[in-house]
Amino acid sequence: MENYYNVSPATGKPSGVRGYEYGDDFIVIYFTSGARYTYTYGSCGNGHVETMKRLADAQSGLNTYVTRHKPPYFSKN
Repeated sequence: MENYYNVSPATGKPSGVRGYEYGDDFIVIYFTSGARYTYTYGSCGNGHVETMKRLADAQSGLNTYVTRHKPPYFSKN
């Protein structure tokens, strides 16, 4: 798992995401609540997955993206 250190520039509050990992066709997002969501090409499409990967690597906007777009997840643990 890669750590996610983003703090919102608008509010100064830390993100609801604490980490992530991804492969060719999926991303797993670890939230500060302890929940772990897996998003795949099959569950939400390659556009959502690739955008979430980009935001994760940029350490910015991932929680906001998931909250706004609500991409369907493959699994939740």
